[in-house]
Amino acid sequence: MKRIFSGMLVIVSLLQLSAQELYMPRNIKKAYEKGTRDISGAPGKNYWQNKGIYNVEVKVDANTKIVSGKETIMYTNNSPDNLNELAIRFVNNLHKPQSPRSGTVSKDFLSTGLKIKSFIVNGEKYDINSDDWGTVEKVKLKSALKSKSKSEVKIEWEYPLSVQSGREGQIDPETFYVAYSFPRISVYDDYNGWDMLPHSDRQEFYNDFNDYSFAITAPKNYVVWATGDFLNPEAVLQPEYLKRYKASLKSDKLMHIATEQEMKSGKVTQQNKWNVWKFKASHITDFCFALSNHYVWDAASVQLKTKRASVQAGYKAGAKDFEHYVDWMRYNLDWFSKNWPGVEYPYNVMTAIQGYADMEYPMMINDTSIPDDLNDARLTADHEIAHTYFPFYMGINETRYAFMDEGWATTLEYLIGIDENGEAAAKEFYKNFRVKRWINDPSAEQDQPIITMSTQVSGSGYGNNSYVKSSLSYLALKDYLGDELFKKALHHYMDNWNGKHPVPWDYFNSMSTGSGKNLSWFFQNWFYTNNYIDLKVAGVNQMNDLLTVNVVNTGGFAIPFDAILSYEDGSTEKLHFSPSVWEKDQKLTDLVIPIKKKVKSVQLDGDIFMDYTPADNTKTL
Repeated sequence: MKRIFSGMLVIVSLLQLSAQELYMPRNIKKAYEKGTRDISGAPGKNYWQNKGIYNVEVKVDANTKIVSGKETIMYTNNSPDNLNELAIRFVNNLHKPQSPRSGTVSKDFLSTGLKIKSFIVNGEKYDINSDDWGTVEKVKLKSALKSKSKSEVKIEWEYPLSVQSGREGQIDPETFYVAYSFPRISVYDDYNGWDMLPHSDRQEFYNDFNDYSFAITAPKNYVVWATGDFLNPEAVLQPEYLKRYKASLKSDKLMHIATEQEMKSGKVTQQNKWNVWKFKASHITDFCFALSNHYVWDAASVQLKTKRASVQAGYKAGAKDFEHYVDWMRYNLDWFSKNWPGVEYPYNVMTAIQGYADMEYPMMINDTSIPDDLNDARLTADHEIAHTYFPFYMGINETRYAFMDEGWATTLEYLIGIDENGEAAAKEFYKNFRVKRWINDPSAEQDQPIITMSTQVSGSGYGNNSYVKSSLSYLALKDYLGDELFKKALHHYMDNWNGKHPVPWDYFNSMSTGSGKNLSWFFQNWFYTNNYIDLKVAGVNQMNDLLTVNVVNTGGFAIPFDAILSYEDGSTEKLHFSPSVWEKDQKLTDLVIPIKKKVKSVQLDGDIFMDYTPADNTKTL
């Protein structure tokens, strides 16, 4: 039997709870003072963000491995500032030998980087020497981009694909994942101005919501998969494969659009020397594509509430896990739409490519094959597709605040894993793969506050802040609020910031407003402290029909836990306590439990909230 003690022990009304001001950096405070952000958690009355409309023509030469292109960007400066500089971001310059990186790389990772061949702003030509450019550089403008104005930026460029494939590069000599593939205007926002943080290959990305039209020139017999709507299948596919592709857009069943042999035979694409594949995606934070002349092409689609979404996979023949990817992804899109986060998948397509990154992109994922462990492979897909919502549905600054998306993807991976594999298996995986290495490591870097900027932590400290502790905080809040109120608050946050750029304080404030509760005590506890998880039973006393259990919160985190009562007659009872028991006093709580039998022992069990010293979680009377 399991009794629920979710709020009986600590009942504090919202009116009695004094507001606790959360630390806010000076630049974020200034944004609130300027009215670009609001204490309710919503965008402020003066909120703005800039936008680019990108028209890109790009060519991939399969022989030279050179990606070349030209783009026109119609850039709208919605800010109140005149911009005297333009910050240009090109993540692939990470491959240049002189670029700073978070770790060592092989020679095959290195390349010469971006070469700017032409750079024009509003008709004025600039002499650009990109030899010394890093992943983000400023160009001093001859004429400022006026506030509330539109400007035209034209860039012509080329760069080599790295031999070693990670988030992008050559998956094999005839398969390429082409991501972060074009110079873009960096984010100019209301709290930092130009985003000038270099990419180091650890932290991830922060981009504006832009509109993208891509014309991708690929060699004969190469199929292209990309972000966005495929505009011209009739122009690039031969009739039989065009027929299969179109049928997949209406089919629930897996269809093999092209096998490896068909790809190699020259039957799939139009037999021009070069084919131009066209794609379009609007109000989205990034665009990427992949191409191969021998990958298997599978597809189907899934009916969602308001649309049918295409689901596709490209992979090496014989990859046993990828043979299931289309079915897995159909399930993903439906489950995430209906359950957690319970927001309909917002795009028209999702494509998985077999590579080496285990990495998400808008409408695409690039996953390692794990053919010997289909459960692990499926959880990888779960995690990467969950990123659709965080950071893509909401334009999260992953570079500075990785916990705002990685923690949520980890949580959604766990929740869908319960449905796919059963609760016991999902919990075991979550504990072993996520929690155990953190809670069993007492070193200082493990206990840095989650709110610490992601660029200021490294190694396992970065991983545990971004993925583990933040995910546990979201699950603890879910337990505290209950599923219905938690989802209501989460949707309030997502509705506030869909298509915009939230910072952590927007999350904190949105969740308080959306739940109707002042959650500052909870966020202070989980995000601003050096806490960890460690409960201790300090004492147990049975007086007639009341059992009092004195629990010391040595580690400090406000976690949910179970108290397992073992009675002298051999029976047991499990009682659940939500984080509400820590609302008044986060170091000590007394559990007062009505009982009808003699208790032999009491054990505390945090389940996935694993305890650092479980030996002191049990007390015998």
